[in-house]
Amino acid sequence: MSEFDEEWARVLAEAEQRARARGRGDVTEYLTLRQTNDFARTAGADWLFSTFIEHAGRANRNGASIRIERREAHCFSLGNSTMVGTLLTLHVGVRSLTVEAGWPRAPRDGIVRGGGLASARIRHFGRPKEGEELLLVYTEDNRPHWFVLIQGGTRIRLLEERVRHHISKLIG
Repeated sequence: MSEFDEEWARVLAEAEQRARARGRGDVTEYLTLRQTNDFARTAGADWLFSTFIEHAGRANRNGASIRIERREAHCFSLGNSTMVGTLLTLHVGVRSLTVEAGWPRAPRDGIVRGGGLASARIRHFGRPKEGEELLLVYTEDNRPHWFVLIQGGTRIRLLEERVRHHISKLIG
């Protein structure tokens, strides 16, 4: 957990304690839901990044020479909203693949469109058509899963096969 996330969790816990002390059950209920959703967001983002890192590592063991960089407290825009999260960059020579995932942290940051918990974006430097936008949503089994947003509003579940496909594009 980054320092930013630790501080955010501390602030939410303090707000929940104040709400309980004042008998504000509605606020306490909201903050409990927020913590549950933040846990799902964090778990979803962790899965996304660890899957890309795992497959980059496999490619490296086969001679790919992928350099991996990770930056926390990264901000990026999607539509009119600002997402706060993590940036993962995979480099092979002059080629790069970026994966950024996050969610709005404050009301002024906007919303995640499509009823999602978090948003993500995969981009290949110099190849904009290869990029994809992702949405983290609860599915019928009440678990969060990443979906690729396809033109026309269609969503397809992000599977490891698609991650391997992006790594293959990166290494050529």
